[in-house]
Amino acid sequence: MAMNFEQARQNMVENQVRPWEVLEYSVLDTLKAIRREDFVAPAHRNVAFADMNLPLGHGELMMKPVIEGRLLQALALNKTDEVLEIGTGSGYLTACLANLAGKVTSIDMHADFVDAARQRLAAAGVANATLEVADAVNGFTPAGVFDAVVVTGAVHAVPEKFVRWLKPGGRMFVVRGDSPAQTAVLLTHEGEGRYREESLFETDLPYLAHAAPVKRFVL
Repeated sequence: MAMNFEQARQNMVENQVRPWEVLEYSVLDTLKAIRREDFVAPAHRNVAFADMNLPLGHGELMMKPVIEGRLLQALALNKTDEVLEIGTGSGYLTACLANLAGKVTSIDMHADFVDAARQRLAAAGVANATLEVADAVNGFTPAGVFDAVVVTGAVHAVPEKFVRWLKPGGRMFVVRGDSPAQTAVLLTHEGEGRYREESLFETDLPYLAHAAPVKRFVL
């Protein structure tokens, strides 16, 4: 029997995401509108809406729907916002960000991720997202600053240059700390180099390239 993707998407939103304190209508509507099953590998289409991280390749994971919902709500995006996404992955979160914001720049160090995501976004009719192959920690320098920055891989400590990419009033979602007890935080640039930090929830994600803790050798 063929899977009813529309019903599965509705169930994901109502039975997973909303109970996890995601109540912003624009976020819930976005998760209902973007076809998550079109952004996963064909072998994973039937589990696209499951409460689990999905493998993407290169040791990377697609975040659980509940985490995507919470981060989209925390960023409180509007249609004039310019967003930087660090870690394009499948392109699904890129599509969600593009639905809520004015313009999205998304980077990933894996060219095959970027190529596949670009095709998926085009098929979904997303026209306000620009994708680039780049290493966020080493070498990438954006042309400007952003209203929001989303880091889709964990960091042991937030790189100083990341926070400099936020406009005054800008928000950054990032997962920080030591695996397996990492914390999702929202950093808000209050102006003049001051940042407010809010802890959102605990989770565990693979580290962003070059952002893992330094390995200690014990004799």
